[in-house]
Amino acid sequence: MSITKLNRSKRSFFELPRTARLGVYVPVLCLLLFFGLRRLETNLTYAPSGYSPGPEWTPPAGSEDVWLAGANGLQLHGRFTRARPQPATGTILYCHGNGGNLTDYQWIAEEYAARGFDVLTFDYQGYGRSGGQITDEWGLYADGDAAYDYLTRERGVRPEQVAIYGQSLGTSVAADLVGRRRGAALVLEMGLSSASDMAGVMMPWLPRWLHWLGKNRFESARKLANIHCPVLITHGAGDTLIPVAQGRALYEAAPEPKRLIIVPEAGHNLPDAGGAKYLDSVADFIRGAMTLRH
Repeated sequence: MSITKLNRSKRSFFELPRTARLGVYVPVLCLLLFFGLRRLETNLTYAPSGYSPGPEWTPPAGSEDVWLAGANGLQLHGRFTRARPQPATGTILYCHGNGGNLTDYQWIAEEYAARGFDVLTFDYQGYGRSGGQITDEWGLYADGDAAYDYLTRERGVRPEQVAIYGQSLGTSVAADLVGRRRGAALVLEMGLSSASDMAGVMMPWLPRWLHWLGKNRFESARKLANIHCPVLITHGAGDTLIPVAQGRALYEAAPEPKRLIIVPEAGHNLPDAGGAKYLDSVADFIRGAMTLRH
């Protein structure tokens, strides 16, 4: 095309009526907004740490690496930590938060093992040594199913001896899982009530009526109506990442029997800030729930 014809084609677009030009601009801007928000949502939701060789990947005494059969042939990496002493009171299926990988949560597994529980921690797709890449909440839920199936099918743990425990983003996995599978207890630690509620916190400039553009829903508060086991909701009063109001919303949505623990001095580091007293309270709740299931 000659330079003269190219310039003429450019001028012809800008010479179109304003309504015709808007017919081009508006769809383009909508697409940019849609994909821009989706990209922002993904970056805010998932912060995986991949595998990098180091001593933290060597299981400590009493722990072993295990592999879970994920969806579509994926292999998920887990770590099973045995109670001290044996036999265990029960088993905790621990769904960690959005950052890091299971090595960052080994200390929590050790704490609950010392309180008499076997503990399975596992990495979601794209975290640590797990295959694949997490892209949406349904992938997280499939990973939770893989961990539950490993415990109940391969290790023979009875459902009434499994406590499903979620931390931060992992509370969405735990709430979804216990709504579809049997469990002795549900623990939601520093949990979000929904993706829309979190969007209001992290993107207050975004009108609520545009929250539907997000890929994820994480409707944990709504899902709690379908569960049939004791529920413990815990939160830090000073949590600036997931406000305590969302923990209270989860508690209000949960059926009885339920318990709420608010730790005044804690932010989004509840197990660390709460210390031994907090961990003892959670362990006592799980132990009591398992006793009821006998």
